[in-house]
Amino acid sequence: MSLLGFRPVDDHIERPQARLAYNVDGDGDEAPVVVTHSFLASRHLEDSIGIFDWSPVRARGHRLIRFDARGHGESSGTPDEQAYRWPALADDLLAVLDAAEPTGAPVDAIAESTGCGTLLWAAMRTPERFRRLVLVIPPTIGEERREQAQIYLAGASLIELRGAEAWKRLVDNFPPVPLLDEGGWARARSVPVSLELLPSVLRGAAESDIPAEELLSVLQQPTLVLAWRSDPNHPDSSARHLADALPHATVEIAEEPDDVRGWGERVARFLAEA
Repeated sequence: MSLLGFRPVDDHIERPQARLAYNVDGDGDEAPVVVTHSFLASRHLEDSIGIFDWSPVRARGHRLIRFDARGHGESSGTPDEQAYRWPALADDLLAVLDAAEPTGAPVDAIAESTGCGTLLWAAMRTPERFRRLVLVIPPTIGEERREQAQIYLAGASLIELRGAEAWKRLVDNFPPVPLLDEGGWARARSVPVSLELLPSVLRGAAESDIPAEELLSVLQQPTLVLAWRSDPNHPDSSARHLADALPHATVEIAEEPDDVRGWGERVARFLAEA
């Protein structure tokens, strides 16, 4: 089900070594909004947990273009770790846009977690395709990224040596995000990525990082960066880094669960600004 109480019908596009599932939710006249989900998530998983609710954006007349990243959810993939690096996933995002909005008109974009990397690489390649950007809980960057990459690489090796149960035990022992616990959101207990593909997905993420500051500095889109406190996987230092590197960016840090619950309305207002 979607956050609005129904599940739009999936469509698919064929990509090299993958079939990507996507849907277009809504029929308003405002600029379409493409949404990228978090790492090791999917449209269905995020709807079931309910942390991110972009229905206020749809309610203001935007069509939401949502898709499952390669190898995630209802999208297929192959065990090719290079295909899961953010620059390669950016090509997938642009292909979904071509299918869902074939006029080539500029769209708005909401990126979640590692989806921020996918979106920024896509915007670097075709800046004319994007009108406004929203970066939600950006992932680790730079040295923190390199440290997290070691966890991903160790996880990939663990899965290959000892199987999915060992990985599940490792994930279950990750410290919770305090703000999410305070808000009563449940933790995901499964990963919508097959055991065959998971090591490659992890290694692709380990080899990825945000574009360099000198590259980000050329992006002229108005940008809203949203983060929350006390999450080592999505530190607010990453949000501040992006706000400093992007010429027209504003950063806001959620301190309370209700701040996160208000993100849908906040993003809808941001996209409506002149």
